[in-house]
Amino acid sequence: MLKKILLLQLCLIAGFCVTALAQVPSTMSAEQLKQMKVDDLSDDQVRQLVARMKQSNISFDQIDAYAAQNGIPDSEVSKLKARIQQMGLDKELTGKTSKDSSDGDYDDQMREVNDSTDYWNERLKRLQSREDYERELRRRKIFGTELFSNKNLTFEPNLRMPTPPNYRIAANDELIIDVYGYSEVQHQLKVTPDGHVRIPYLGPVYVNGLTMEEARTRITRQLSSIYGGIKTGNTFVQISLGNIRSIRVLLIGEVERPGTYSLPSLATVANALYVSGGPGENGSFRNIEVIRNGQTAATFDLYDFLAHGDLTNNIVLQDQDIVKINPYKTRVELVGEVKRPAIFEAKENETLQQILDYAGGYTDKAYREVIRANRVTNRQREVVNVSADEVASFRLKSGDKFFIDSILNRFTNRVIISGAVFHPGYYALEEGMTVGDLIRKADGVKEEAALSRGVIRRLQDDYTPAMISFNVQDVISGRQNLSLQREDSVIVYSKIDLREPYQVRIHGEVNQPGQYVYADSMQLEDLILIAGGLRDAASLKHVEIARRIRNNIADSSDTRMAIIRQFDINADLSNNPDAAAFSLQPFDEVTVRKSPSYAEQANIEVGGEVLYPGQYTINSKRERISDIIQRAGGLRPEAYPEGAVLLRKTFVNESDSAYLTNKLEVFYNKLEDSTDIARLKIAMERKEQLLGINLDQILKNPGSKYDLLLEEGDVLKIPKKLQTVQVFGEIYFPKKVRFDKSIGFRDYVRGAGGFTTQALKRRSYIVYANGEVKNTRKVLFFNSYPKVKPGAEIYVPSKKERKGLRGPEAIGIASGLASVALIIVTLLDKIN
Repeated sequence: MLKKILLLQLCLIAGFCVTALAQVPSTMSAEQLKQMKVDDLSDDQVRQLVARMKQSNISFDQIDAYAAQNGIPDSEVSKLKARIQQMGLDKELTGKTSKDSSDGDYDDQMREVNDSTDYWNERLKRLQSREDYERELRRRKIFGTELFSNKNLTFEPNLRMPTPPNYRIAANDELIIDVYGYSEVQHQLKVTPDGHVRIPYLGPVYVNGLTMEEARTRITRQLSSIYGGIKTGNTFVQISLGNIRSIRVLLIGEVERPGTYSLPSLATVANALYVSGGPGENGSFRNIEVIRNGQTAATFDLYDFLAHGDLTNNIVLQDQDIVKINPYKTRVELVGEVKRPAIFEAKENETLQQILDYAGGYTDKAYREVIRANRVTNRQREVVNVSADEVASFRLKSGDKFFIDSILNRFTNRVIISGAVFHPGYYALEEGMTVGDLIRKADGVKEEAALSRGVIRRLQDDYTPAMISFNVQDVISGRQNLSLQREDSVIVYSKIDLREPYQVRIHGEVNQPGQYVYADSMQLEDLILIAGGLRDAASLKHVEIARRIRNNIADSSDTRMAIIRQFDINADLSNNPDAAAFSLQPFDEVTVRKSPSYAEQANIEVGGEVLYPGQYTINSKRERISDIIQRAGGLRPEAYPEGAVLLRKTFVNESDSAYLTNKLEVFYNKLEDSTDIARLKIAMERKEQLLGINLDQILKNPGSKYDLLLEEGDVLKIPKKLQTVQVFGEIYFPKKVRFDKSIGFRDYVRGAGGFTTQALKRRSYIVYANGEVKNTRKVLFFNSYPKVKPGAEIYVPSKKERKGLRGPEAIGIASGLASVALIIVTLLDKIN
């Protein structure tokens, strides 16, 4: 059964029409799977597919795996998943059957969503087809629909207001009878199903169907028989409504959720409409009937409330009332420059002007001379032009769509001025206005204005651009008069904007190196002040200024590339006569160098088995490793000097670093279990290099060639005594072996199982604890293996893989050998 269900799913994806399970083929070829087209599936077929997946407990996340097993193309799977999500069906594929689903009834969920701020978004996500989606979008455009989706408008009946005088009492209402004056008593009585209230010491009084005023008169008359003060005017009776009853109202017609609703007896037509979701897609907002005892008790028009706040016909409902929402008769749509674009319902004899009033009128940018409309006739569509004079009398037809256009985005008398003027912007073109007049209206040109040339950008009669140049100085003085036209744009350029920005640069030993804006008469000391002053390491001698050669005359004999000058400055940046005579120019570059005798502290780190490990400062350029060991208190008894390592910072460029890293990558991968080599890899990532040192020789012969000079950032590590040897590579059982000075290289290999058949013995090598590497040497016909020390790591590499000869290659070689053999035999015959 499961196999048939899966095959049915595949048939639906491929777009095949399957009407019964018995028609599903038992197998499907791989070619058919490759030709599947999800785009050809209808919405109903997708829903059937999802229902089948749900029965088979296939979740949304399992679709990819299921498709891969059955050879469905990935492109079609992506389309299918997107289609399921678009239709909101992905939540149904949870891997559970419909019996296990906790989603509940759809209508109940929609009522809960109705109270949320994301009502429309959630509603659209749950729609079952593209048609439902488009229909919901159309419903949202109908004027008044938002009234039933806004959580701030609940239309709950006001149960705290005074009881309306025309309220009719019925069974289950609670009456509060308050007798006050010479006699004081209060009764809370419930109306019995037969319409009576039973008053103590008086008996039943029939009140069913009476208004509150009628009930007060009747009850007062009955109470006067036991309270004599009522007749004399010394005792009074007041009647009010306590707990109200519930009534049942039926909503029919074009309502969003028709049915019977239980409402408080003070509920009105608007309350009933709200709980039912309001008119549906085809429901009328203007012809809502309240039918009572077979007669129309009232006709409610929602537009009276929406447009005027009038709830006159919003009558209080009674038990068994029927609220009927009739289908709409005329609907038109307004789009464009109106304040509330929407679909509006029109009553008979209403005109376009009244619909515009419902839409809030025109916007400020609306073009009111002509309104264009699309109208549907009995046979085809037509375009209707409605002039401004016809709006008040234009008769509407259902389906009309009116387009209110916006005014043109152009000016009838605009001229523009921009650039180096005090008030750039738009100005009104006046009769006979010239460029000089416009500059004066802009409060004149700025001081940095380029007075030799300005331009006018002008639109010609065919709206192609043209450009007219003028002399700004002549226009200002009146020697040149240029008349302006509509949409002319006058540009007065700034001399500052017409040149490369003037800047000077300072770098080196200043607090804020960088580029700064050049100013006339700027001195060297001024620029240093702007750059935050000198650093502590700055040299006051030989401050260098590099000047750009700004010579526009070609001279082939001049080979200079820059003008270089050097000056001494004072520590307080007071004027130096030589430097003061050499003012800075644009694009100058100033370099303040570091003092040759200035040196910052250089620190190194000593760790491991020394008496006082930690950070030390180098006290001399001649300080060596032996000196720092002595300052650290010497080695501890358990120290292993032969395993000491020195890490030194490297200053290599990125390409060199990448090259070295690639070379060591294989080495690192093979030795990833080694703690020391792993530390070496971390050091390489930090741009530190391992230096092989011999601490025994250094301590025996301080100052010798082994005793290296220290540099900033050096890290010296002295380990404890090591007692193992690690064996890697082409051996049968790589492991750590206890160090024994009485055995050699081959013994350690035997302890790890011996060489494998792929072992390249002559290339074996040892990495010692201090980073030193020694390889195997060839002595005559024998391998001479290096000596093993504590903490050493033996590595046996593998032979290169040799590819065997393929068939054609073997045949070619055999043919060649046969030819050579034939030649040799022939020669031997001739010789004999």
